[in-house]
Amino acid sequence: MTEAPDQRSPLRLIADADGPQAFALRDYLTRSEVPFLPIMVPRGAAAAAGIDLTGRRLPLVVLPEGAVLEDPNPEQVAAALGWVKPPAQSTYDLIIYGAGPAGLSAAVYAASEGLSVAVVERDAVGGQAGFSSLIENYLGFPGGISGAELAERARRQALSFGAELIVMRYGIARTFRDHDVRARLADGSEIHARAALCATGVQWRRLGLDGEQGFRGAGIYYGAGISEASACIGQHVYVVGGANSAGQAAMNLAAHAAHVTVVVRGPSLSSTMSAYLLDRLAAQSNVTILVHSRVVAVDGDEHLREITLDQAGRTTRVPATHLFVCIGGAPNTEWAATTDVQLDSRGFLLTGVDLASDDLQKWPLDRSPYYLETSVPGIFAAGDVRANSVKRVASAVGEGAMAVTLIHRYLAEGAQR
Repeated sequence: MTEAPDQRSPLRLIADADGPQAFALRDYLTRSEVPFLPIMVPRGAAAAAGIDLTGRRLPLVVLPEGAVLEDPNPEQVAAALGWVKPPAQSTYDLIIYGAGPAGLSAAVYAASEGLSVAVVERDAVGGQAGFSSLIENYLGFPGGISGAELAERARRQALSFGAELIVMRYGIARTFRDHDVRARLADGSEIHARAALCATGVQWRRLGLDGEQGFRGAGIYYGAGISEASACIGQHVYVVGGANSAGQAAMNLAAHAAHVTVVVRGPSLSSTMSAYLLDRLAAQSNVTILVHSRVVAVDGDEHLREITLDQAGRTTRVPATHLFVCIGGAPNTEWAATTDVQLDSRGFLLTGVDLASDDLQKWPLDRSPYYLETSVPGIFAAGDVRANSVKRVASAVGEGAMAVTLIHRYLAEGAQR
């Protein structure tokens, strides 16, 4: 992020175990484009990098000016870096939930066109795209760009036009009424707006295996593993999934690991993965594709040590310390349960022509919902969280821009009443 510390004296992350706490910090710093130096020390070490470890709870984050954070969570690190701030004002034209590609795109276009905009993000900027090690098919970047870098560029662009980013904050209550959106945040602040855009995206799906949660960040990772690739040197690692995210993960990990095995449930990758990634994987000598295969069990101690593969009905237990799961996303729409916003059977937001008459029983306007408008007037949706959206970065960016045009129309309707 722009406010990141001087790169000549990066943060230091000192840990004595490769567990969930250290992973959460590595992952957050990597996705936030913050340079840092990871330092792994033996358990019980008395000092590291000039820092006395006696009596301290690891992991430690050592800030450039020398302040030390003991066993912090990502929010505490963000606060120490000066990124966590209360809203600058109480009323905006537009509240955007989610700072992924769709939300950031909408923030850029809305702010550049004179709307006051607040973007509320509960995690790192970038959404699921921030997990992508290299996006090669996004317009204008022939050499590819990482999801984290693309998000950081978009964040700076949105700020330059006057959008406000409220990061590491989430809404604990929200109310949608005609031209009156109210959001109460976890820090106790409340903000209002005349319209809202829901770009809350998706979260990685889990395998649903016994013991899986206990290895999260300790051998099982979700997404491309951009913060973990360097730890895979000399290892045989496994990637589960058959779409582009899995292909990107495999290519990223192949540059570090001794071997990468991609586990695919279906008969091939041709129907789920872009041709350019298929070609790259086929040419990569240290990548193996297992079709008709699943991971059906995981095992280990404090860290993942073994997985069980089911290959067309035949099970095999193999050593594994790094398993990367890229099997699609579940929508972040838990918040909709207390609203009149309608979802499809999988939990994605219904908009425009996808809304059936039964979904619009409380629709109060003479006109039909706009293309990206939900079942509540003035509440729009864009990106992966929207039902039947195209799950690509370019599509999310386009929907974010399109949503702003429709939001302008909605706000103009209110001004004429």
